[in-house]
Amino acid sequence: MSRHQRRRQSLLRPRRLAAPPLRFFMPLSLLACLLALLVLRGLATNEAFHDSRIAISVDKTTVPTELLKGGPVIDARGARNEHPVSYHIPDRTAVLSFDDGPSPQWTPKILEVLAARDIHADFFVTGAMTTRNPGLIRQIVAGGHELGVHTFTHPDLAYQSHARTSWELAQTQLALAGVAGVHSALFRPPYSSDASAMDDWNYPVIKYVGARGYLTAFIDCDTDDWKRPGVNEIVKAAMPAKPGAGALILLHDAGGDRTQTVAALVQITDRLQAQGYRFTTISQALGASGATVPVHGFQLWAGKGFIWATQVAVHTLPVLVGLLALVGFLNFGRFALMLVLAPIHARRSTRRDAWGPPVTAPVTVLVPAYNERECIANTLHSLAAGEHPIEVIVIDDGSTDGTADIVEEMDLPFVRLIRQVNGGKSSALNTGIAAASYDIIVMMDGDTVFEPSTVRELVQPFGDPSIGAVAGNAKVGNRESLIGAWQHIEYVLGHNLDRRMYDMLGVIPTIPGAVGAFRKEALRRVGGMSDETLAEDTDITIAVLCDGWRIVYAEHARAWTEAPASLQQLWSQRYRWSYGSMQAMWKHRRAVTARGPAGRFGRLGLPLIVLFGVIAPLLAPLVDLFLLYGVLFGDAPVTLTSWGGFILLQAALSWYAFRLDREKPWHLISLPIQQLVYRQLMYIVLLQSAITAMTGGRLRWQKLRRTGEVGVPLEAAP
Repeated sequence: MSRHQRRRQSLLRPRRLAAPPLRFFMPLSLLACLLALLVLRGLATNEAFHDSRIAISVDKTTVPTELLKGGPVIDARGARNEHPVSYHIPDRTAVLSFDDGPSPQWTPKILEVLAARDIHADFFVTGAMTTRNPGLIRQIVAGGHELGVHTFTHPDLAYQSHARTSWELAQTQLALAGVAGVHSALFRPPYSSDASAMDDWNYPVIKYVGARGYLTAFIDCDTDDWKRPGVNEIVKAAMPAKPGAGALILLHDAGGDRTQTVAALVQITDRLQAQGYRFTTISQALGASGATVPVHGFQLWAGKGFIWATQVAVHTLPVLVGLLALVGFLNFGRFALMLVLAPIHARRSTRRDAWGPPVTAPVTVLVPAYNERECIANTLHSLAAGEHPIEVIVIDDGSTDGTADIVEEMDLPFVRLIRQVNGGKSSALNTGIAAASYDIIVMMDGDTVFEPSTVRELVQPFGDPSIGAVAGNAKVGNRESLIGAWQHIEYVLGHNLDRRMYDMLGVIPTIPGAVGAFRKEALRRVGGMSDETLAEDTDITIAVLCDGWRIVYAEHARAWTEAPASLQQLWSQRYRWSYGSMQAMWKHRRAVTARGPAGRFGRLGLPLIVLFGVIAPLLAPLVDLFLLYGVLFGDAPVTLTSWGGFILLQAALSWYAFRLDREKPWHLISLPIQQLVYRQLMYIVLLQSAITAMTGGRLRWQKLRRTGEVGVPLEAAP
């Protein structure tokens, strides 16, 4: 079989779908858990899935007449589902029932009144209130009272699907099992009245619920106490229409101010007892076994787990809200610093004499290269067109693709080639530093191209002898794709505008590997490039700052780099950046307590980097979680308006950053999509990096695949 045939056969062979990488699992699981906590908290507070619609119908064509004229308790269970029957409360018997609770403010007062009179009653509770007040449910059961199901979120079930109705019942039973170890066979629909009010909308609900084993309890006497008509009116409404007739009486122990309810309850019980009434529960009134029954096994432990998770969610929310406020404070604080300091930096950069006399002496340019055959020729040609005298040292770090051969074939007179066994970027740079002929060393990547003026602009700040290093302006060259455009926005807004701010504060944390310059003396004093972190550029920058040198940002020193062209490559690069930066910050943590320049950086620069570069991005997913929660379960218009305002603020700041960098703003049209996709990817990358750092994991160097498509754009050429 020929090579072509084998290749064709392999292409035709069906491929198995690859499993999602494990690196996604922990970050996504954490975010999913946080969203689940928000949903559980929303259920407990009756915010999630809340539906305030109330059905209004007058048609009763499907409701049997005997039910409309019958008693308040409807049995549509099992075989009786097609022919439900109703039951009256026996004469001289009163059943007190309470809806919408339990309430930590009013239920205990009602229980005190009932206990003082040795009266047992029925409490139709919602699942939401049950999860928030588990102790009260246990107190109700311990007092000999009967529990009934009043749904979980209190919707009108006439508007709900069968699936939603089943969910409302099942979740409430789960809550009852979790807090008291019981289930209930009694049900009362929200917004219900007496049996004569049944209609074609809610009668199917009664039959559906009955088929699931529930006895439905309507009422005889509706006190309308929720309207707070006055104590006398509540008492009057609670009295049976016919003297001596049995009555199932409706009151409320939650949902508002129940002062009148408590006061009326005293008079209702006293008056009915004086008339010879006995008080009992629905089950006892009908001569049936108790509706509240204990549960065991899986149902019990599932309920306990549900309540535990809900309680965690309820108590976690204030923490999440506090962290969300911290994210807002950090982001708006960062925006404010940028808006104040970036214009000052921009004005300073227009002064050509800001650094002292012009720097005209030759400099050394180091180009560490590992498998850069697609890019190295463009890199060297761009240096050949430069306006400043240079020597170029290409350090081939054990390339296997012929990179060094390409450099030799070009035979450029100002280029020296050094071959070495692969030792990593730090090792290659140290080799170049040792071989450098000049006192100022420019460093660039092998996939980067310089404009003719880049080196000249980059070295001018060295006219000030206090400056030990200069950060250049890295630009995304392959910005025409969507991923490239997103990275272009990030570079201009998140990197360059940040550098302007940090420059004015004197704490630039990173000189980009694509375009940066150092004094050879500064490198010597800090021991050269270190391989102790994966972010050698951040590591060396912090070391130079702590040694007392100033570092500035030269915005006109532009370099064009090839950004990752796929999400996989982008993930690899940013994962290494994030993890390496955390390593560098941890390595220099002792600067916080140091004296002199190191102490200044440790107490000003390092906290800012940690707050703006680690904590704020790590907590930023909360913004999107609350956005998702607000759209799905809260006030969607308000939530979307708030998010739109945030996007407009981002757009305004991005436009300003583009204006300062003299970039065309048309790439900003992709900003909304970037906020929905790219930003979330960066969250997960940073979260995974933090998890790796905290668990002591190690990360190997990952080489990105290059195409060599980046050259100096025509609009950027002189």
